[in-house]
Amino acid sequence: MSAPTLNKSERLHRKKQIEKVFAGGARSFSLFPLRVVYLPLDDLDADAAILISVSKRHFKRAVKRNRVKRQIREAYRKNKHLLLNTISGEKCKLALAFIYLSNELPETDVINNKMKIALQRVAEQFLSKEEKQANN
Repeated sequence: MSAPTLNKSERLHRKKQIEKVFAGGARSFSLFPLRVVYLPLDDLDADAAILISVSKRHFKRAVKRNRVKRQIREAYRKNKHLLLNTISGEKCKLALAFIYLSNELPETDVINNKMKIALQRVAEQFLSKEEKQANN
């Protein structure tokens, strides 16, 4: 396994891809303070690409929004192996969006724990969906 990095190819940045994730058909769940939206997409560069959103409504100052985004990004970077080990054998790639819901600054370990649970849940749901398609 390589070093846990987060390259540009692992970030969801193309407008069409982002629109596909939020247009409908994507699966999602909430794990307070995160909402996770994910969709299998074939036209991604990496096995999994992420997008992080923190509302300006909750944090007026960009410094606080950027801090929360940095915490989420770091938690994903450290724990992405939980997801990538599961989906790397599949031929499909996954687009993930993490939306921060709370209006309070989080503790880093809280975000880290929630990210672990979220990635495991996405991996489980992704596998169960793939198995259903294989059986049909």
